[in-house]
Amino acid sequence: MKFKLDENFGVRTQKIFLPHDHDVLTVREQQLQGCADQTMYDVCRSEHRCLVTLDLDFADVLRFPPQQAHGIVVIRVPQNPTLLLVEQLIRQLLKALETMTIDKKLWIVEIGRIRVHQTEDAENEE
Repeated sequence: MKFKLDENFGVRTQKIFLPHDHDVLTVREQQLQGCADQTMYDVCRSEHRCLVTLDLDFADVLRFPPQQAHGIVVIRVPQNPTLLLVEQLIRQLLKALETMTIDKKLWIVEIGRIRVHQTEDAENEE
């Protein structure tokens, strides 16, 4: 699967994906830091990549329709999270991908659970 890690993730997080044979690019690699959220959404769509971010704005399904994307993952963390906690949530995401598909869905990854939002259109296609 193809992912794009938003600018709040770096090479250390990227390396967590690699043993799982995922194609992962970071925003920094493509010099997209600071770009508008809509631009990021459009770039991910055109590259057929699932966006992984800490930015809660991407949970707005009206502004960023998951059914038009190759997946959106919002990692929800408490205030001032440790790097180890963020990495734990990334591993939780990767574990869930072994049994579930993210295409055309929004996943909210929280400690101990993943909430999945999908539209009726996406449900009808499966």
